[in-house]
Parts: sequence; structure tokens; C-alpha cells
Amino acid sequence: MLMLMVISFATSVRTVAARPSVNNMENHFTAGNESEEVRLAAIKRLLEVFGMDDPPAIHEHKQPPQYMLDLYNTVADVNGVTKDPNLLEGNTVRSFFDKLHSEQVEYRFNLSTVARTEKILTAELHLFKLRPQTKLALNQHHFCQVSVHQLLDTSRINNTQEKKLLSSRLVSVHSTGWEVFTITQAVRSWTSDEGSNLGLYVTIRTLGGSQMDMNLIRFASGRNHHQSKQPMLVVFTDDGRRSTALENTGESDFTTTPSLPYAPLSGSPSRSVRSVDYREEDGMSLPCQRLPLYVDFEEIGWSGWIVSPRGYNAYHCKGSCPFPLGQNMKPTNHATVQSIINALKLIKGIETPCCVPEKLFSINLLFFDDEENVVLKQYNDMVAGSCGCH
Repeated sequence: MLMLMVISFATSVRTVAARPSVNNMENHFTAGNESEEVRLAAIKRLLEVFGMDDPPAIHEHKQPPQYMLDLYNTVADVNGVTKDPNLLEGNTVRSFFDKLHSEQVEYRFNLSTVARTEKILTAELHLFKLRPQTKLALNQHHFCQVSVHQLLDTSRINNTQEKKLLSSRLVSVHSTGWEVFTITQAVRSWTSDEGSNLGLYVTIRTLGGSQMDMNLIRFASGRNHHQSKQPMLVVFTDDGRRSTALENTGESDFTTTPSLPYAPLSGSPSRSVRSVDYREEDGMSLPCQRLPLYVDFEEIGWSGWIVSPRGYNAYHCKGSCPFPLGQNMKPTNHATVQSIINALKLIKGIETPCCVPEKLFSINLLFFDDEENVVLKQYNDMVAGSCGCH
């Protein structure tokens, strides 16, 4: 509930952008009693919810890799809400572009943004295979052996071995498109010892073991080809965050996520039509229900680095939990007993149960980090899926 209150507070403000400009600094609260100090504290707390100390730099003109866009659309609906928690391995996916930009088959990736505390689950090297430049020997070779090696520091291991085989498989000579190689072992060693990251080396050989003609088998490089075809490393990790909602609810809870607010759980239609707010003048209110609470990342000033979604509906719970509590209000046993004690006035000062989120869903954010890497991250307990009296 505290997190939702912070979001509600933050969304009511037209705040500074990720890297504040002069114009953005002129923004302020319309309410006279809200201070700049409180606003900054609210934004800082919201960043902490998303696991950040500061907002990343703005990369408005950068295009995310199509693979990351497709992955986001696979795991999230149009509002960013997780379709199924089992679709994504871990809770974080990062894409890295090659830093060497070499014309040769050698690649290096900067993994400094991956924390040592994160568990490396899977790492994949994505290479785009181009069409052959020559038809020479096409009829002689239909497949080739592509192998990915980890480059080693021979002075540290004290032997003559210069590279370590990570992945190897047959690739069609005639094909074009993405080829994916699993290199998890190398990435785990690089994240535990940054100095061991000397890069990767790819060899291409005929089935007989001889060197392949480089005009026949070519992979796109970062130097000569469009960003959409550049060599890319994709790393799946888990940062150790757990969701109580995930642990306490069944898989079926995530199969559908309503896009509209729940109807009131009880109460007369006439009262529902008149107002969705408390009627303080007569002490009456609507029963516990779920109401919209839209978080607009553009209003917060984060649209420059967040790719998707542009915002999401967190929803919030509001309403009364009057005696007697019916099962449609999803009360806990404790709430039922508390409502009885309150109704009978057996103990002075006992309030009615509170209307709170009964089920929570996760959302997915696709964004650029400070190194221009595109990150897909799943955040637990961000959307009130239903409300109940607790």
C-alpha cells in the first residue's frame, strides 16, 4: 500500500525529466503545501521501487533490438502486465552490443552493468548470418561448423591454450538470419572476474575441418552493418527479488488480467451510479472495490528512457468493509472476527477491516540503461489485481 501511495503521489506531479532541463526545473506543485523537497523524495522513492539510484540517461533516438521488443511483447500485455510468470527465465534480460566493431570474427561486450549479486541463468550470442558474396563452392558445401570460443589470458592460466570452446554446431551455408549460441559459462566467469573478459572468437570450418571461405560464410559486424543486424549478447539473470503474491497464489491467477475496474462488490446500483467516492456528509461509502490509478511515465519525466509501456494502471483499493462481511469481499478469517467485534462494540477502539489489494500482479519495463543497453525487467507486486477486506 505504501508503494501505491508513492506512485499516486508521483503521478499527480509534472516532474523533471530524467536529466533535468531548464524548462523542467520550472515545474512545481500546484498545491501550495507541497515542497520541492517532498517531490524529490517521492521520485527518489519511486526509483528505488524500480531498483535504481538515478534515472538512466535519455536515448530518445535509439532503436531497441527487435529481439528485445519481441520478447517484451511475448511476456507482457499492452499495459506491461505479465501474461504468465513462467514465460520469462529469471526477472531481468539485458542486451549488449559488441564494443570491438571488428570486421573479423572477434567480439567483446561490456558487462559492467550486471551486478555480481545477480544469478546468471542463460547467456546467448546472437549473430546475423549474411547472404554469401560469392556463389563459388556453394554446390560443394551445404553446411559449415561454426564454433564460439572464449579468449583466455595465457599468462594467468600458465599454459599454451589461448581459447576455450563454448558452443559449436552446424549452420546451413545457404541460410540467412539470426544464429544463436549459448555461452553461459563464459559470461559467468566474466561477471565474477571482470578482468577475465577478453572477448569471444568465432571459427568457421568445413565439415572436413579446413578453414571456410570468408566470402561464403559471413556474419554482420558492428562496423559495416545496420544496428538491427549487429552482434548482440543477451543475458538472462535473476536479481533475487521474490514476490509474496507469486508464492501465495496459483498459476491460474495470472492467466487473465482484467483491463477494466472491478464492479462494486455489493451495494445498491443507485449508489454506485451516483459516485465512486466517499459520501462524507452522511458517513456512507461504497463497499470495498478496485478503482483505476494510472501511472503516466511521461508525466513523471521518464518517457525518454522507458521504451514500453508508456504507463500502466496500478489500480487502488477503496471503500468500506461493513458488517456482515460477505464472501464477495474476500475477507480473511481475522477480518471477519474483527468486523464482528466492531459491530458488537465488544472492545472499544476496534475499527472495521481495511479495503486492501487481495491479489497483486507484476509488470514489465523495457528501457535503456546508461550504457545504451536495452533491459527488460520484471517488477513484482505492482498492480492490484483484486481487492478484499483484511
